[in-house]
Amino acid sequence: MPISEKRLSEIISLANAAREKKAVFGPDVDLERFKELVERDRVESLASLKAQTMEAAIMSGMDIKEETRSGSFFQLNHSVIYESLNEKYKDQLQIMSTDDALSKFDWIEDYFWRVVKPDQDKYTAAVALNPTHGYFMRVFPNQHVEYPLQACLLIDEGNISQNVHNIIIVEEGASLNVITGCSLSKNDAEGIHLGISEFYVKKGASLTFTMIHNWADNFDVRPRTGVYLEEDARYVNNYILLKPVKSIQSAPNVYLAGENATAQFNNVIYGLGNSYIDLGSKMYLDAPNTRAESIARTIAADKSVIYSRGDMIARTKDFCMAHLDCRGIVFSKEATMYAIPALVSEGSVKAHLSHEASIGPISQEQVEYLMSRGIEKDDAVSLITTGFLNLNIPYIPAFINNKIKDIINATAKDAL
Repeated sequence: MPISEKRLSEIISLANAAREKKAVFGPDVDLERFKELVERDRVESLASLKAQTMEAAIMSGMDIKEETRSGSFFQLNHSVIYESLNEKYKDQLQIMSTDDALSKFDWIEDYFWRVVKPDQDKYTAAVALNPTHGYFMRVFPNQHVEYPLQACLLIDEGNISQNVHNIIIVEEGASLNVITGCSLSKNDAEGIHLGISEFYVKKGASLTFTMIHNWADNFDVRPRTGVYLEEDARYVNNYILLKPVKSIQSAPNVYLAGENATAQFNNVIYGLGNSYIDLGSKMYLDAPNTRAESIARTIAADKSVIYSRGDMIARTKDFCMAHLDCRGIVFSKEATMYAIPALVSEGSVKAHLSHEASIGPISQEQVEYLMSRGIEKDDAVSLITTGFLNLNIPYIPAFINNKIKDIINATAKDAL
């Protein structure tokens, strides 16, 4: 394996020291409960997936026909069951399991556990000590891939911990769009998904990353993400959560390390059932003329609890700019929502940092106006809420937009 013994020893030592280290936010999860090892055989095509698995994959944004995708990666439980690369793009990019990349490339050490630390908490430690694949994607310098890459990390059994480590590298002057989904095909499954993601966007490169999460009532989720942006790099992160989850806690760290680097987060979160949701991002503006924006649209229904966080941390002594736009609606008297923006200037005398954070009901005046135009009350509420959640996310599959509308229609009666 190209990873040096010294580096591996260092990673394992750090992880062992953090085995019992609780995360700062979110409920603590007993990882000892999830010990099952569930492996699956490879498939010849996505079209050969079992019906229930295929349905879950589609709801996570997968194009089963792969007609508008440059490549695909599919992991089921602890096994990689499918990988493909469109022949047209073989000279532009690579896609494979992280395990394969670790055994193939002698330079991978420079990107392995660098922007996410193995001792961050017990969840990163678990992945470092007991990894189960994950995907590796790399775009060659100055290549602009026409169609997105797609990945699905799916679970169809209970009592397991899926510990994946994902790495994306967009080389200098290149661009890439990724659509990835994490989901269950067994709605009553109990377990946890631990996802380590390290993204590196080189000078003048861009990455658009769209994540669709579809979990269930008994499932815990702990993603840990780090993004490193060089000079003139651009990163856009789209996140969508539309189904219940037992608990999820994540706050990606984005390091705008190169001059003129830009980053944008778009979160669409719909809290249902008894979901405990704690999501946000941390953007570190470390270089001159860096810019960051975080936009969150959040709805809390039923008995859900939602924390919507956003940290903008200016550390350059030159000009930089960041803005947070966090808006929420509480649909239920039993739901709870927290909007927690944070602006930090660490001696950054030229930083321009701002935020808008609000939690409030749908405007009665807007509803009455639409009703005066002949629209029924529930339909008026649905129209307003749909507009509230519509962030015009690029490359989002049309059926996801339809799913948002279906959920809104089912819960709109509780909005006023």
